[in-house]
Amino acid sequence: MTEQIVNKKIKAGIIGGAGYTGGEMLRILVNHPNVEIAFVNSTSNAGNLISDVHTDLIGDTDLKFVSDIPQDIDVLFLCVGHGDAKKFLDSNPIREQIKIIDLSQDFRLKANSLPTGDDWDRSFIYGLPELNREAIKTAKNIANPGCFATCIQLGLLPLANAGLIKSEVHINATTGSTGAGQGFSTTSHFSWRNNNLSIYKAFEHQHLNEIGESLLQLQPTLSDALSFIPQRGDFTRGILAAMYLESDLTLEEAQKLYEDYYFEHPFTHVSRKNIDLKQVVNTNKALVHVEKHGNKLFVISIIDNLLKGASGQAVQNMNLMFGLDETAGLKLKAVNF
Repeated sequence: MTEQIVNKKIKAGIIGGAGYTGGEMLRILVNHPNVEIAFVNSTSNAGNLISDVHTDLIGDTDLKFVSDIPQDIDVLFLCVGHGDAKKFLDSNPIREQIKIIDLSQDFRLKANSLPTGDDWDRSFIYGLPELNREAIKTAKNIANPGCFATCIQLGLLPLANAGLIKSEVHINATTGSTGAGQGFSTTSHFSWRNNNLSIYKAFEHQHLNEIGESLLQLQPTLSDALSFIPQRGDFTRGILAAMYLESDLTLEEAQKLYEDYYFEHPFTHVSRKNIDLKQVVNTNKALVHVEKHGNKLFVISIIDNLLKGASGQAVQNMNLMFGLDETAGLKLKAVNF
């Protein structure tokens, strides 16, 4: 199947195309050289032009939102809210031949990766290419990682791979307002968010569970805590995670450890200079920077929460699943200023 699809367009369907992640998915796939968008489902916008909702796509597509779910596709992206992906699959049988990439948190944890009630294998692989690239290539279905989880894991995977997380990891990470989704809430309202900064779900953020599972996959003896303080930032997109732990590594050893780990991964890069969000916003890149302060190893990791933290990574996973160049459709330009 994969060899046949490489020589023709992959037919993609999108469920939940009106939100932030659905919009980013459309912006990528409209220009993807190997993809044809077969349909975009949205119950609230059925019959409306996609460009009426995502107005930046005027002139790029004449597609309209639909309320049905055609089955003549190769891959289905679930760009729906947490809890809604499982409900959708429970109530909408999808042909076994269709690969599914879910952007919600419903199937990320191992305990949830094998949904019940199906009479065929609909298991999900955790879709972080820097961790599970080979498994993704042969996967039927992908659970796309969370945005905070992606950013933090990319800052810690090389250490876990070497068995070098031997103390508590302190993490402070700030995300843009699009991380809260498109639905209205007090904390996403411009008047509240502008010129403001706040902490939420301190030590209890839901992404801690998937981060922990990934680190244990590489370092089964890991027993030290991850202390995570998430923040809401006064900007629309991007995540910056700053983390530190005790380490005997020298700076040179740490830099080599990170550079060697990410050497074959096209989107994650280790910078020997300090980094800032504008280097990655509007791209599928992740940048990581390490410093040494006394006995502390300090790690900074940055991504665009809607791209490497959501839709861009989902397309990266699709590329791997269908035997395409991993970077196809994802060579995007940073905003810079």
